[in-house]
Amino acid sequence: MKNFKQIISAGLIVCITFAGFPLAARASMVSTDEVSAVGALDSNRDKVNAFLGREDVRQAVQAQGVSAQAATERVKAMSDVEVAQLAGRIDQAPAGGDVLGILFTVFIVLLVTDIMGLTKVFPFTRSMR
Repeated sequence: MKNFKQIISAGLIVCITFAGFPLAARASMVSTDEVSAVGALDSNRDKVNAFLGREDVRQAVQAQGVSAQAATERVKAMSDVEVAQLAGRIDQAPAGGDVLGILFTVFIVLLVTDIMGLTKVFPFTRSMR
């Protein structure tokens, strides 16, 4: 019991000693490009979510065997670059025309995240993890 108390007290002494040291803080100007990039990321994610919320897209995604909720969760798990690419594909698609191309892209993204082990939607994939 005495050794335990000595170890705990030594650990507390070290923690309290280092708690007194100031942390370095850095401040700089934020450019307009950085602020607009954050807004663009949010708008891209909103655009993809709105696209997945459409009834025809939801039916097509469910025809692929993916629930609408699983697709929305996948969009949340996607990186900003992947969301930007998908939003770009949505912008390039004709209005109501090339839904299959976008669904194929969504399917590929879901398949890749399944293989990487981030999610488990498709029963025929094997995770790398």
